[in-house]
Amino acid sequence: MTVAEATPDLEQVDRSDRAFLGHPKGLGYLGFTEGCERFSYYSMQTLLVLYMVNYLLVPSRMDKVAGLQWLNGWHYPGLAGQPLASAIYGDYSSLVYLMPILGGLIADKLTGRKVAMIAGGLIMSVGHFLMAIEGAFLFALLSLIVGVGMFKGNIATQVGDLYGERDLRRAMAFQIFYIFINVSVIIAPLISGTLGQGVGWHYGFGCAGVVMVIGLAIYLSGQRWLPEDVVAGRADTGKLVTRIIAGAIGIAALVLFWLLIAGYLFSSWAVGSISAVVLIAALYFALTRNLDRSDRLCTLLLVILIPILAISLLTNQEIFNAYLVWGDQQFDLNVFGHAFPSSWLITIDAAVSFSMLVAVAGFWKWYGTKRREPDEISKMIIGSIFTVAGGICLFMAALTQPHDGKISLFWPMMFELMNSIGFAHVLPVSLALFSKLAPKSIGATVIGLYYLAFFVANKVVGYVGGLYSSLPTTTFWLIHIASAAVGLVAFVVFKMALGKRMQGTPQDQAAALS
Repeated sequence: MTVAEATPDLEQVDRSDRAFLGHPKGLGYLGFTEGCERFSYYSMQTLLVLYMVNYLLVPSRMDKVAGLQWLNGWHYPGLAGQPLASAIYGDYSSLVYLMPILGGLIADKLTGRKVAMIAGGLIMSVGHFLMAIEGAFLFALLSLIVGVGMFKGNIATQVGDLYGERDLRRAMAFQIFYIFINVSVIIAPLISGTLGQGVGWHYGFGCAGVVMVIGLAIYLSGQRWLPEDVVAGRADTGKLVTRIIAGAIGIAALVLFWLLIAGYLFSSWAVGSISAVVLIAALYFALTRNLDRSDRLCTLLLVILIPILAISLLTNQEIFNAYLVWGDQQFDLNVFGHAFPSSWLITIDAAVSFSMLVAVAGFWKWYGTKRREPDEISKMIIGSIFTVAGGICLFMAALTQPHDGKISLFWPMMFELMNSIGFAHVLPVSLALFSKLAPKSIGATVIGLYYLAFFVANKVVGYVGGLYSSLPTTTFWLIHIASAAVGLVAFVVFKMALGKRMQGTPQDQAAALS
């Protein structure tokens, strides 16, 4: 593909359009579409482990799930009940972070972003509706992984295409886009979670599917206000359908291949550690073949940060897994005499997280007017301290649980506050650090690799979360405190090793590393 073929024809878009909150009308269509997709995704995330633990993975039902006995025999040997649910969750949630890389390649090289998005949305909808059929559970998960892979990486780029290179509205556009996402994350558990736990699991999953279809309808109705897709425009319908089918099969085949090799690569802690070192080394050499010494050093630091970030994220990513199961079983969810569904814990987490992102950003903006603002690594160290504090809150909740009684919401709510402050200091700041240190020649690739930290974190969460059923709860949360402490120590070492090299422009940093 030539450069011209890869560049969207933006002349279709009227850049003077201010019909949606002072922005192009297309932003509204993209925002509502992404909101619907995130609603469906987080509905699934909220209900998945609860559904498996409380309903599907019991002896009377799990034998009816097509392919589960075969998969259990070679990929999840010896697992059942909550540990099996945790392992399945870990694979699902990690793969939805990995597959958008392939989905982006399919869009760029074969179909164009619009066609890939529409196909991804349709496949996701099918996946949500398949969740209503117990025997099709694994096929539903596979459909959702394929659909997210095609959809997720291809919508945000269309937001940027609505604006010219010098249009100052671009940054605010992404903030508005992000608000759509956060509102969806907050309301998804309130609606789908309540339906799933209060009416029937399949109603919750079905609601997610219906909202995904609504999102697709919104996207299709707004085509005239969105940038033209040159790749799709130059290919006939038959070729596009063939390419989409080939791409979907390719993603599904990669999922199965990963499940096959992952069973061997991470069969034990020792083998897993060696495998991780080998994979990191291979990734580093693949990225740095044509870079000079300073860029290679910057890339090495960022590649090393990927597993460190994954370890530091363990507690946060556990929220959808063992934490939710623990809350469902052990928390006193009665407020003013009314019990709320355990799925609403995700709404609380999302609301507090969003609030702390805003509060932390506002605090550092104010602090910067008074004193010198800390660099990225210093903020990540601060964030890790709060993450450790959050883990201690969960330890205290387990330690102080009354005999034969429920856990009050005091310690879980303190955890939400501490963990959300930590999250606000680690996630957006670490992304900024990757953007700052990434060599220009591979900048986009390095940013894409940043999300491998989530892939690794969720895979580890799938394993660690399975220990919830076999360990004392206090010990279980001590493991998470230790993981946050490891991240803290690693960030401190990173800070000490680099020192003043973190200051200044990327060029200054590269020169300092030479």
